Amino acid sequence: MTAEIKELRIVNADNKYGKVNLVEPATLGYIRIAATVQPGVIPVVLPSIERTSLLVRLKELARDLERVDQVVRVRTFRAVIIPPTPKVNSYLKERGYSMHAEGFDVVALIETASPETIPGVQASPAYSAFMDALQANAKAVNVLAARNVKRIADVDMAENGLFLFNSFVADDANIALELWDYLADWFMKETGLDNSIVLAPLEGEQSEYAFINLARWNASLPHQLFQMLTKKSFRGFVIANLEVNRVGSLPAFYRLA
Repeated sequence: MTAEIKELRIVNADNKYGKVNLVEPATLGYIRIAATVQPGVIPVVLPSIERTSLLVRLKELARDLERVDQVVRVRTFRAVIIPPTPKVNSYLKERGYSMHAEGFDVVALIETASPETIPGVQASPAYSAFMDALQANAKAVNVLAARNVKRIADVDMAENGLFLFNSFVADDANIALELWDYLADWFMKETGLDNSIVLAPLEGEQSEYAFINLARWNASLPHQLFQMLTKKSFRGFVIANLEVNRVGSLPAFYRLA
């Protein structure tokens, strides 16, 4: 029987990695919509006519959605790689996640004026039209209404880049959030990360995720993967501390659609 985790544990501690420096969270509301359209069976997400056609339509509908009162911005993303993280995380295996657990090859992020304005946005005809188009073409859709609880710096979505949406699951969400501070510091020091926001479900929101981390690099995918995977501390510090604290991360990398 697995012992209950009652407080954060840091294994293979290194003075190089501490708690990341944060600024005040943003006051916006967020609706993260993720869909499985044509993810494929390998980590690299190959081009798809069906996905491309859907994204063209979603971008048109996003412009209508941005005209809704209290909507700040809408961005759509296409996946480029969905790593098989359950292969290296026993906690994810224990929770029943398969090799390509997420498979979300299309993501939309709606920013609203505040978390309190999210229900009104979701009740709008433009939001319904956006969701109808997505659900008609997707095998699965996951929606998370969220607020920002931690912020290194704003994620620049005005220009393209390599975007990370990293969904975290955990026995204890508070321990996972505390652990994120240390993992984020590793990513800043080892990969040049200089921005990130953490989105946590609104109170009363039913979600399998403790939180979702969004970040951006101005780098190519091969370069970024090399920066992470070639460092011994990625396994010795990042993966090891996820395991010992019974936290799983499900990352996927995207480009703006």
